[in-house]
Amino acid sequence: QVQLVESGGGLVQAGGSLRLSCAASGGTFSSHAMAWFRQAPGKEREFVGAISQTGGNTYYADSVKGRFTISRDNAKNTVYLQMNLLKPDDTAAYYCAAKSFATALSIYRGTIPNYWGQGTQVTVSS
Repeated sequence: QVQLVESGGGLVQAGGSLRLSCAASGGTFSSHAMAWFRQAPGKEREFVGAISQTGGNTYYADSVKGRFTISRDNAKNTVYLQMNLLKPDDTAAYYCAAKSFATALSIYRGTIPNYWGQGTQVTVSS
């Protein structure tokens, strides 16, 4: 059983940056593809980005490509989401997720992760 705990959310002005962290425990972190999702009020959860077990492959939603970067540190059992040039439309609860025995590409194509964090709120003011 993998536990995921996100941190780093907050209030930022449009154009600013935030870095989210997700600390994993209770499993073999390096065997899991990791991902970030988000959900705004009244909207469905949407994929943000995914990273392979070694960090060598990353995939992004078109809406964040070029602005967000996902990375991981397997020695620290942590995955990050660096968010730059934030827009009000990026306002949402951001969730870290993990999927064992799967590729980051499969998450990008729609495979649902089996472990989720509790979420961290990101609010971008205009």
